Amino acid sequence: MAERRRLSRSGARDLTLGLVAMGLAAAVPGLSRAEGAAPREQSPAPGSPPRTVGSNYDTDASLPTHATPIASYALRARLDAESHVVSASGTLTWTNTSRESQNEVWLHLYLNAFKNNRTLYLRSPFQAGRSGRRATSYGHLRVTSFRLREENVDLWPKAATHSPGDPLDETDIRVPLPEPVEPGTTVHFDMKFEAKLPSIVERTGFAGSFHFVGQWFPKIARLERDGTWAHFAFHPQSEFYADYGDYSVELDVPADMVVGASGVETRSSTQGGRRTIDFEAKDVLDFAWTAWDGFEKHTRDIDGTRVILLIPPQNEHNAATTFSALAGALPRMSKLYGRYPYPTLTVVHPPESAPSAGGMEYPTLITTGGEWYTADSGVRGIEGVTVHELGHQWFQSMVGSNEHAWPFLDEGLTSYVEGSTLDALYGSSSAVRWPGLRLSQWAVGRAAAAHFAHDDPIALPAAGFPSFEAIGGLVYARTATLLHTLGNVYGTDKLERALGRYSRYYRFQHPGPRHFIAVMREVLGNEAADNLSLALFERGSVDYLVDRVETIRSEAPEGELDGDTQREPSGSWQSSVLVRRHGSLHFPVDVELAFANGTRLRRRWDGRGDFHRIDYSGPSPVVSAIVDPDLRIALDDDLGNNQKSRYGGIAPRSLERLSYGAALLLGAIGP
Repeated sequence: MAERRRLSRSGARDLTLGLVAMGLAAAVPGLSRAEGAAPREQSPAPGSPPRTVGSNYDTDASLPTHATPIASYALRARLDAESHVVSASGTLTWTNTSRESQNEVWLHLYLNAFKNNRTLYLRSPFQAGRSGRRATSYGHLRVTSFRLREENVDLWPKAATHSPGDPLDETDIRVPLPEPVEPGTTVHFDMKFEAKLPSIVERTGFAGSFHFVGQWFPKIARLERDGTWAHFAFHPQSEFYADYGDYSVELDVPADMVVGASGVETRSSTQGGRRTIDFEAKDVLDFAWTAWDGFEKHTRDIDGTRVILLIPPQNEHNAATTFSALAGALPRMSKLYGRYPYPTLTVVHPPESAPSAGGMEYPTLITTGGEWYTADSGVRGIEGVTVHELGHQWFQSMVGSNEHAWPFLDEGLTSYVEGSTLDALYGSSSAVRWPGLRLSQWAVGRAAAAHFAHDDPIALPAAGFPSFEAIGGLVYARTATLLHTLGNVYGTDKLERALGRYSRYYRFQHPGPRHFIAVMREVLGNEAADNLSLALFERGSVDYLVDRVETIRSEAPEGELDGDTQREPSGSWQSSVLVRRHGSLHFPVDVELAFANGTRLRRRWDGRGDFHRIDYSGPSPVVSAIVDPDLRIALDDDLGNNQKSRYGGIAPRSLERLSYGAALLLGAIGP
């Protein structure tokens, strides 16, 4: 999800969230951690990481071509555009791939999050999700039949009526089975259900005749290999987790509706004012679709993929911006992180009446957003949200990590990929391009990352964060800034190779944090992986600073001297610079000495100790010193103390680092 923009999912979300984190915009309080907090789930299926993944996964030669279908759906759905109700039926084909027999299944009824204002999702003081929008019309997912075909019995009468321990929530439902389903056994559930769409609060719903239909069918939870179900109530700070499968979906909509969906359209027919369209999506985790009579449809082939853009007429001029961003991003991501495996990508730009449907990712379908003037505003909002949501096709859609338990593997990695891609495409103006001012995504993200640096660990479950802003600052911004730092220090090429190796090896495999860290250790080394682990799990931070700069003129030695004593040359200077490290992280870092005669000298420090002293003798005195002169350590808590003069005042280059905002903004100014 483009965390409105990455710090937040909206069109200008990155910039907005960054400013929010800096205290320059009002924050919207979220839920307390105590409300609906989830336990720290353990990483899922693949088991212990391999000793080595190996360089075979640096290319697509060993890339899996298909996922093992575990949860597949054949669905038929009819949209009533007046009542905003989807009437549906279909079959879930499910295989028990765990090591244990199962006496129950768990279903996510995500749409019930919008049933009333007392659900876990909407019971915050504002009765809204992270978008801050309140429902004006509620919705539901009402199952009328859930029949186990092999036993010819309807299981729904014995299904739980609410989520465990929460009688006001109906999003996490246990369904007991009449007989155990043994490991390796495949069963079929024939279902009938009604999905009433709410007014759009977050992601899904309607606005006028616009309909975005996500989380709309009974979704079986993922069963881990050890036989435990990864089920959870739908929390406003959480997203999803599911098994891979193949989807065959028949949609029946009013004939004037333009439809976009996950997968490939295979058939379309019109009769009696209605249109029936068939879609197939293979090797995916989910299926979403949209229908609106106001869309303009554009298509373009990019890197062997048919890209379909659905956009409102008043946003037509943003189409070129969207396609341009995709033309640069899609080939780059395929090259770095593994070939995009699907024949289509559908991009939905919701109307301005439905901004909360924008900035979201589904398999082979993403939503963007932005006002009509966004492309001409100087803020790369459309480019940012488009590239971010595209990045989610790799992280998490193609690897299948648990977004609920480990959101940093989803939003954090994608935020880094977004920044890296935008930087490659647009350089220093990857966030803002105003006359005389260029601001990068890294600058905006670093501001938010620094603001939340010591509040909570990054690697918390989604429901474990105290607010939406904390998720934005830590999961999105701090993870991206952490990875950016690792690239700066240990090599960007190595970091990108590690991400590609992780993405390729674990395609369709549901990896967890230990699998990710193991690959990073393999490619970047132990020091980088140890820093990564500390930063993710233990609030790891670092602040390098210049503590003092001292210089004295050398004088002729006094007293009795041996004949071989080296005498200081006339006019030489003795200088001493003391550099300190605060925090638990450590990186090799440069220290630059500036001399009165205008020359500069750099010395490398391994960055491990609490302090490091540099002594220097020479013909010119040291007038100032700066640690990390190239700002490689983006995770540094305080850039304002990186430089100091021997007079104890602000060194000339420190004027650029008086505050985070000033440092980032001034550092981005270009001609």
